[in-house]
Amino acid sequence: MAHSLHPLVDNGITKGDNNFPGGNLYCFCPQNKVTVTLKGNVAHNHACGCSKCWKPSGALFSVVGVIPKDNLSVAANGDKLEIVDKGAAIQRYACKQCGTHLFGRIEKDHPFKGLDFVHVELSDKKGWQEPQFAGFVSSIIEQGFDPSKMDEVRSRLESVGLKTYDALSPPLMDAIAAHTGKKSGKLSANL
Repeated sequence: MAHSLHPLVDNGITKGDNNFPGGNLYCFCPQNKVTVTLKGNVAHNHACGCSKCWKPSGALFSVVGVIPKDNLSVAANGDKLEIVDKGAAIQRYACKQCGTHLFGRIEKDHPFKGLDFVHVELSDKKGWQEPQFAGFVSSIIEQGFDPSKMDEVRSRLESVGLKTYDALSPPLMDAIAAHTGKKSGKLSANL
């Protein structure tokens, strides 16, 4: 296949360090880089095929994880950040100069409010949680990928150990459904 899935996936997945302390993420500007500091490791890191997530040039998927909002801070050049789409549920903050997405934050009522979405490939440190699954796989078709080659894409993802879903993983979908059930009153708030 001529397409890159993602540089962190194409040649196999490197296992992360369960005790990884965190580090900085940097935009691609040659100087005066936007710097975002993450205290601790990410969770639910995954390959994502949706059209909104930032992807490296030539890659079909992004790799995105989450971290508690309180564990993320903008350490340098925050004045260069702007929200890409103010109407989106995830407010993605990107560098105005190079276009790199540094983090996404949810400010409205949402099952994942309180978690920030980040791309650990923007770090110069190794040890971040490895991708756990591939989500929104079929969404790459909406972006122009040939549907007849989807079996090959799924096969490549599975060959490196990533289960493929056309939504999120079952535990994350359960969390969304639980949030919705509690909000509607059909599920006890104590569950």
